[in-house]
Amino acid sequence: MRKDIFQSVADPTRRAIITLIALQAMAPNALAEYFDTIRQAVSKHRRILAEWELVKQEYKGTDNYYQLEIDKMKEIDKWIEQFRKIWEARFNQLDNLLSTIKKQKK
Repeated sequence: MRKDIFQSVADPTRRAIITLIALQAMAPNALAEYFDTIRQAVSKHRRILAEWELVKQEYKGTDNYYQLEIDKMKEIDKWIEQFRKIWEARFNQLDNLLSTIKKQKK
């Protein structure tokens, strides 16, 4: 079965983990404190994200930290970009229509 990066971000817990580590690397225990579940469940989600190469583990001394793999997130952004362009075009059309209506009322 082909890996699909969207399967890795389909779970809300994994998306929350990505959000948390996007700004700074976090140790597993610090990360687990944000969730109302057992640490093993959070650990499972971290492993899945690591398997999909969305997070990487870095050792600092005896501690390990998880951080976001930004380059891998670009794959998601590339897919979303096509929809961003569609919606921007629609919003521009709406802006033009509203401007036309506004001018006609004057």
